[in-house]
Amino acid sequence: MFRYEHGDSRPDRLAIRVLRQAVGERIVQCGQGKYGFRFIDLFAGIGGLRLGFEPIGGRCVFSSEWDPWSQKTYRLNFPDNHELVGDIRPFAQTPSQIPQHDVLLAGFPCQPFSIAGVSKKNSLGRPHGFLCDTQGTLFFDTAQIIAHHRPVAFVLENVKNLERHDKGLTFSTILHALTNELGYHVQHRVINSQSWVPQKRERIFIIGFREPTAFNFSALKIPDPESGPKLGSILEPHVDEKYTLTPKLWKYLQDYKKKHQDAGNGFGYSLFTDRDVTRTLSARYHKDGSEILVAQSNHRPRRLTPRECARLMGFETTKRAFRIDVSDTQAYRQFGNAVVVPVVEFIAKAMRPHLEKAVTQAASGSTGSKGDYALPMTITRPDRRAPAMSNVAPYDGLAVK
Repeated sequence: MFRYEHGDSRPDRLAIRVLRQAVGERIVQCGQGKYGFRFIDLFAGIGGLRLGFEPIGGRCVFSSEWDPWSQKTYRLNFPDNHELVGDIRPFAQTPSQIPQHDVLLAGFPCQPFSIAGVSKKNSLGRPHGFLCDTQGTLFFDTAQIIAHHRPVAFVLENVKNLERHDKGLTFSTILHALTNELGYHVQHRVINSQSWVPQKRERIFIIGFREPTAFNFSALKIPDPESGPKLGSILEPHVDEKYTLTPKLWKYLQDYKKKHQDAGNGFGYSLFTDRDVTRTLSARYHKDGSEILVAQSNHRPRRLTPRECARLMGFETTKRAFRIDVSDTQAYRQFGNAVVVPVVEFIAKAMRPHLEKAVTQAASGSTGSKGDYALPMTITRPDRRAPAMSNVAPYDGLAVK
């Protein structure tokens, strides 16, 4: 390389290959050292799950996110040595296209489905289990990938309402597929983000290990939420006037809230001071900001800025910057659909010793390999067209009225 810099010659192929390898390793180094396990990031959004698992030694080897604006933010913050793909369904149909990995991360969207009577399906000659009960959903595609690659662990994330959807049948179907059909040791828990960020945001996390472990999700001690940060800790000192509500919009929101209060319900805007903890930030925040309005003395309230949303979701901290290069509308949608990063970091740190042990055992061949599993490596989707992308729910969206 010295000779090339001084114009003497072009570096040979070996030098170029070594340089490329060194650059790749530099890109994927995580935490205090090199990676200890490989993971894939499905329905990646803007990388919230990834941000939690890289610091404990994870190297991302495959990413999938279908929204082009989220892709832009993802690429800006993760200069990867691998391609960011869009629709995951073609890869689920031929999962061998996805690199080998130890951990699967997925904030999967969940279209409604429910478990049906196996005996009835048997009598009609129809397939049952997740071959049928989850067909046409993006969980089905996630299950296809798990069945083929048999990662040592997975972490799935969704909205809290997933547990209650369709009177619990949707969640029962998911657990049945993961435990009874895929053979994983599965635990789940709803966690509120208030302990880490000034926002009340409840999400369900589903964790599965291929082999038995001592990991106990329900026993993890959550920090005291009352001792968590308050809104003032993430607010910018100077905010553009454009984020202050116009007189017309402010009057509309006030009238709307009064109308519903008079009718005896609680619909309407929510106003917060710097000493408060906010409601859940949603993907619709760009419309009027009504779920989280910041009080301003002697002035109309204002929306949060995109930068404040990044902090409210834990993407940006005093130790970590996060780049935003999309419109405010797209930024609000992206952060409203994301996971709270400190919650994922908390889970990842708790999983770390168990992951390290599982990955080590898998590498040494002391546990069952992928080939020992009874399910076929590629599960054939029933002959039914995949749903159009326009019908696929957003990243963390389980539409429950």
